[in-house]
Amino acid sequence: MAKYELIPQQLLHEGIVTKEHFFEPTLLSEELILSTHSLEYWQDLKHQTLPAKAARKIGLPMSAHLVHRGRVISGGTVECALFALEHGVAMNVAGGTHHSYRDRGEGFCVINDFAITSNYLLAHRLAKKILIVDLDVHQGNGTAAIFEQEPRVFTFSMHGAKNYPLKKEKSDLDIPLPDSTDDATYLAILQDQLPELIEQVKPDFICYLSGVDVLATDKLGRLGMTLAGCLERDRIVFDCCRRYSIPVAVSMGGGYSERLAHIVDAHANTYRAAQEVFF
Repeated sequence: MAKYELIPQQLLHEGIVTKEHFFEPTLLSEELILSTHSLEYWQDLKHQTLPAKAARKIGLPMSAHLVHRGRVISGGTVECALFALEHGVAMNVAGGTHHSYRDRGEGFCVINDFAITSNYLLAHRLAKKILIVDLDVHQGNGTAAIFEQEPRVFTFSMHGAKNYPLKKEKSDLDIPLPDSTDDATYLAILQDQLPELIEQVKPDFICYLSGVDVLATDKLGRLGMTLAGCLERDRIVFDCCRRYSIPVAVSMGGGYSERLAHIVDAHANTYRAAQEVFF
């Protein structure tokens, strides 16, 4: 998508970041893929033998390039987490592939970047308790299913009740929202829930999926938020992370507004908020 090229350009243009702030991710290893995804699913991706029905659920034409892209994106999120441990916050221009399950992909998601990253942090003892804050308009069904029996990862999804996926999984905390939920309602719920959740879960690392498909202008969203409200949402999350001294890795997630400039501006707001709160 064009937004992945335009977001960095916008950030550089505004001086929010410099070229030195960017990193180029390495290709995610097969070992890390298999820490989260099944061998059978990975072999089908690797050898392009995924059954047609399974490929249709992903919703993108299957190709070696698509799999390579997924490996780069997920590798970027793992490295993003390592930078977050060092600097307090780090961000992946792409990522947020939360519809990917252990044994299958769905909803434009092939490899689950936050699931792999969380398993990496736990395996290397870089975190003991991880909170995944998923504020994309669509429930993080794949992530919820992957960590259903993993007490060291707490999944929190605040999403459109009537939106994709039709069949929801059970996150550790789900907050389904009615269509047309506005800024005031959304932000009041988040402001009330997130600090309480952090106090309860006591995470030492947060993964934040900051999808901007919560906007009223989004073609797939169905909520009623404004750009200003979406920016305030990001501020609330970052304020909590800083207040509790918890490093946070951010993946951009979805954004499907009619105007590309609207999508880019909304995603750039997440970087503006991080700059404001952390630096």
